[in-house]
Amino acid sequence: MNGRLLVLNCHEAWIHQLRLLHYPLDIVVGLPGRHTREWDAAIRPAPPRSRLITLGEALAAPDQYDCIIAHNLSDLFDTKALVGPRILVIHLTLEGMILEQRAKTPAADYRNVVVEYTERVSAHVVATSTLKAKSWGFPENIVPLMADPGEYPPWGGDLACGLRVSNFVMRRAQTLLWDLHTKAFAGLPIKLVGHNPELPGVRASSHWVELKEIFRRHRFFIHTANPQLEDGYNMATLEAMAAGLPVLGNLHASSPVVHGVSGFLSDDPAELNAYARGLLADRDLAEEMGRAARQTILDKFSGEAFRISMGEAIRAAQQKWQSASALRSFSRQLTRPRGSGRELRRPALEISEEKSSP
Repeated sequence: MNGRLLVLNCHEAWIHQLRLLHYPLDIVVGLPGRHTREWDAAIRPAPPRSRLITLGEALAAPDQYDCIIAHNLSDLFDTKALVGPRILVIHLTLEGMILEQRAKTPAADYRNVVVEYTERVSAHVVATSTLKAKSWGFPENIVPLMADPGEYPPWGGDLACGLRVSNFVMRRAQTLLWDLHTKAFAGLPIKLVGHNPELPGVRASSHWVELKEIFRRHRFFIHTANPQLEDGYNMATLEAMAAGLPVLGNLHASSPVVHGVSGFLSDDPAELNAYARGLLADRDLAEEMGRAARQTILDKFSGEAFRISMGEAIRAAQQKWQSASALRSFSRQLTRPRGSGRELRRPALEISEEKSSP
């Protein structure tokens, strides 16, 4: 029987993937700085075998967690009193985070603080993609995103309309190549879904069932991103492909789209516009490409791949914690310090929880 995992709430769609590990799960809610202080059921239902608790309840837990999963340095600091292995998950590129948050600190300083602090607390660092891992200087450990085509209803495509799912697009305009998006799809029926308070009439889906229905009915999906700042896909892109939608986007080395097979890629707005018009006019073509997109998810972004890699990450974190604990114990026996040693201070670089970067 597995013990329990502890994860601090943010990125509900990512946390929902942890259900595949079959661990009981404690999710810390009520944290400051999040877009939603409680669990946002509009994004995902809480995973099976999970319970929502406060940070105080987590710190008072009578048993040690099998692993503590954090999304940023503040999470690691807030759980410093807990004994046990821990993982830091990287969700953004460092360069993208600095740009979007208008940070003044040089990237090298951010990177050094993360490296130093994770070493001090013996945290194992993983990233959701190779690009993000390399950005922060942790290129070895990737836990890929996943989607399950079996969780989505059969694609219909009855709406001759494109779809994009993204939050805060105006704040992330450079990262998401929003200028390319607006030029490429000008004059076409395109629906944007997500939390975008700057854009009148745009709203997020009210629950996951509604989002699946939105995927089911739309003709194609859009994802554009600066190759230096963001991957050629995000979780919404993988969901769309799992739901059977072809994807339109810019040329990007990490895009899972095969041009002309599961979608179309181009840096030319006029070309993207023409591809979109073709899919709007030809539902059968969209259906054929959508089948190829679903197969890509089965081949490259399966739940089994996530389960295996996340399980390996937890074991690596446990081994790192055990080794560090043994070293600390041995060091104490040799030195027998009078005091408790150097105090573990909150990291000097604070990063917005809304983006949940490390």
